[in-house]
Amino acid sequence: MSRHTGLRPRRRLALVAAAALAAPLAPMAVSAASSALFQALPLEQTRFVLVAAPIGDGSRAQLNIYEQVRTSRPCFEVAGQNPAAVNPLLATFDFTGICSRYIDANGYSLRVGDSDLATSYRLSVTRTDDDTLLVARPTRAGAGPEMLVARTMGQGGGFLQLVFEPGWELKRRAFGGRALGHLYVYRAAWPDTTTASNGGSSSSGSGEQAARTAPPQAQ
Repeated sequence: MSRHTGLRPRRRLALVAAAALAAPLAPMAVSAASSALFQALPLEQTRFVLVAAPIGDGSRAQLNIYEQVRTSRPCFEVAGQNPAAVNPLLATFDFTGICSRYIDANGYSLRVGDSDLATSYRLSVTRTDDDTLLVARPTRAGAGPEMLVARTMGQGGGFLQLVFEPGWELKRRAFGGRALGHLYVYRAAWPDTTTASNGGSSSSGSGEQAARTAPPQAQ
């Protein structure tokens, strides 16, 4: 009688399960898993400033976010308007325990409602003739609309404050209710697609001045 050389059913099932776990997750699956894994905690918005920070020769900029953790020493100064200039004071001293600085996608990402969009959106600073815009752009087709997140409300040089469009705010990523060192650029719901693009108009394009943040006073 010939000997059966096939895998036993239990062994075959184990191998199938292992292969499924090892397979790359689709973007939507990653997003769903992230939504279930992480929470978004509210923050005191006045302790933060969003900055269009110049890079290279100054013709381009990227998003920086500075946080005043303790009030023993100011982490930044904001002066003027349309646009407001930001003086990153934290660059002049050892800010450990006093300030936090978030300068790239390791420190911040996009979230809309329960959807963690870190893998499907990137935040880009774009200069126009008369403004500087923070735009959320999808990294793959079908991820969602391009969204205007913030603007400097004027053009200028150096470090400029980005002011959120209505509906946007900062929240902190959390795991099991425990705050993590990662920020969400957050909106509770997707914006109206007629005002979601980075073209110079949006729901706040009428010229209404949004409230600007200032760092807490040193004690």
